[in-house]
Amino acid sequence: MQFTLEATDSQTSARAGRITLDHGPVETPIFMPVGTVGTVKGVHQRELTDDINPDIILGNTYHLYLRPQIDILEKAGGLHKFMNWDRNILTDSGGYQVYSLSARRKIKEEGVKFKSHIDGSFHFFTPENVMEIQRSIGADIIMAFDECTPYPCDYNYAKRSMHMTHRWLDRCISHLEKTPTKYGYNQTLFPIVQGSTYKDLRRQSAEYIASAGAAGNAIGGLSVGEPAEEMYEMTAVVTEILPKEKPRYLMGVGTPINILENIALGVDMFDCVMPTRNGRNGMLFTAHGTINIKNKKWEDDFSAIDEMGITWVDTAYSKAYLRHLFTVNEMLGRQIATIHNLGFYLWLVREARKHILAGTFSGWKDQMVRQMDKRL
Repeated sequence: MQFTLEATDSQTSARAGRITLDHGPVETPIFMPVGTVGTVKGVHQRELTDDINPDIILGNTYHLYLRPQIDILEKAGGLHKFMNWDRNILTDSGGYQVYSLSARRKIKEEGVKFKSHIDGSFHFFTPENVMEIQRSIGADIIMAFDECTPYPCDYNYAKRSMHMTHRWLDRCISHLEKTPTKYGYNQTLFPIVQGSTYKDLRRQSAEYIASAGAAGNAIGGLSVGEPAEEMYEMTAVVTEILPKEKPRYLMGVGTPINILENIALGVDMFDCVMPTRNGRNGMLFTAHGTINIKNKKWEDDFSAIDEMGITWVDTAYSKAYLRHLFTVNEMLGRQIATIHNLGFYLWLVREARKHILAGTFSGWKDQMVRQMDKRL
């Protein structure tokens, strides 16, 4: 993997860059649509490629491990071939699912024993077998195994967890060196900064992760319920330490405003289920605020969903028609809203990139934050 830093905003820490991977270049800042189980929910690969057009999407190690299972993915030739996707894929390590399965898992130094949410069967994740699982999935960027702490989190627990995440990283790196790739292209490991919302722990973790010398680095354990200002504060601490010549990935973030504010702090990569999940529930993101398309006020509004025309669905359908589809519980409504939201997120980061390159990011960002912080 190579990363080229193309521009840095003069008034903020926002950056525009280019990541070069074996399945093509990724222009940053980038938002990665979440394809948890080998699909971006509700969107055909054709729509994803032709209209939303991301350079990279995300897959989930925990879910893919359980279904369709790793032997199926290996027989298919990896996730790219299995889902007919010829661009880049990033897989998370399963650490967030470990966090979310608090009633179904037991964490110890060796790894994590957990109970499947599907059939109750027991499984065991270690740093070593998580590396092997991600080798078999075949993502271009793979994540180190970590523990994502909850919010709020006791200081001593956060400290113990952080140090264990660091030890697990060492085991991931050691095991990867002994485990060859399976499908004829390179895979790049990103370690993950932890430390909850404690500045001193975040600094320690960022320094340890930076010292690992990986090609890129991630920031985990945020967007788990903490106030947005705490998120920004922790991100600022970490981005001051992580190497500037390497991409920075803030995991699981977030709203459009969260993304712009964290771009301003020097983050390059984002993912979140919000555009797809909220879309399926009738919440649309636009440059002028959010729309609950289920509200009666849109019943006879025959204007375009979004007159900016970010995706083809924006001008093909009216707000009244989309509201009607949700009212009658028609699947097409959820698909249209999902395509719109994903298209908006990709438009937002690409506009941010344009303004960083043009030297106008700071003023544009402030204006967009004011506009988007409204309910229409």
